Amino acid sequence: MTISAPAPSLDSISFELSPSDNPRLANLCGHLDEHLRMLERGFGVEINNRGSKFQIIGKADVLSSAQEVIHELYAETAQTILVPEQVHLAIRETGGADSIVHVEQDEIVIKTKRGLIKARGENQQDYLRKAMTYDINFGVGPAGTGKTYLAVACAVEALERDFVRRILLVRPAVEAGEKLGFLPGDLSQKVDPYLRPLYDALYEMLGFERVAKLIERNVIEVAPLAYMRGRTLNESFVILDEAQNTTAEQMKMFLTRLGYNSTAMITGDITQIDLPKSQKSGLRHAIEVLKDVEGIGFTFFQAKDVVRHALVQKVIIAYEKAERAQL
Repeated sequence: MTISAPAPSLDSISFELSPSDNPRLANLCGHLDEHLRMLERGFGVEINNRGSKFQIIGKADVLSSAQEVIHELYAETAQTILVPEQVHLAIRETGGADSIVHVEQDEIVIKTKRGLIKARGENQQDYLRKAMTYDINFGVGPAGTGKTYLAVACAVEALERDFVRRILLVRPAVEAGEKLGFLPGDLSQKVDPYLRPLYDALYEMLGFERVAKLIERNVIEVAPLAYMRGRTLNESFVILDEAQNTTAEQMKMFLTRLGYNSTAMITGDITQIDLPKSQKSGLRHAIEVLKDVEGIGFTFFQAKDVVRHALVQKVIIAYEKAERAQL
């Protein structure tokens, strides 16, 4: 990941909805413009409006599709009160999310207040492209490939652009050769050190003080996986890190927490599983079970994608060779 120059200029389209009707316009936009934010996210565009006058800014290939959906939804406001589910369905039926994939393969840039974050390499580009396309995404690969960092960057951008109302950072409380019970403090204090990579990425993108305020307001929530049971996560960007240390039951539980207008990114390294030998990794199991499910994205990173010290790549390759030799 590197800080890049500003993204190239985009195209725009302007139009006016008719008849101009304030209650219908409010119905179209949704509470706190949540329907417009969903459309922005679905088509990868920016939508501005003043009354019935709209402007859409984005890639030329998706502007007409976004405009078409807005006109269709506005027509529906004459007879019904729109809900997020209808907006979500309209985007899918028009191919909004899919159309992003077919836009020319420019470099994808994540915008944060601290700068622009650009992916390195084909796999990182694919990872970000799928994050913009699918509501559930898996990033699987060795340490140092940017899986977690880019997932946090996507979450921060979604929060900054009001696509979601909160960020949840989740990790299973399983660590290599260590027991949480022997650490001092309450459960939160025990788990926090293991979430340090997530905190570090947040601090870099938002600043320490802002992160602290957002955590205090519960806009950013950091929690062990066990705390997710029984919850429904709407309008949230959820990151499950170190997913190789979930059980199959825990992974199913996590994936079924996802509510409307939410995104989940699951990251892990199946070569570093710390579960007991008798337990199958929930990440391995999910890859097998969900590989053919439409609407779920998978990106598999390799040693060549490592963006840490050059020796890290060599270490990973050496271990892979040793493991193959043992088979």
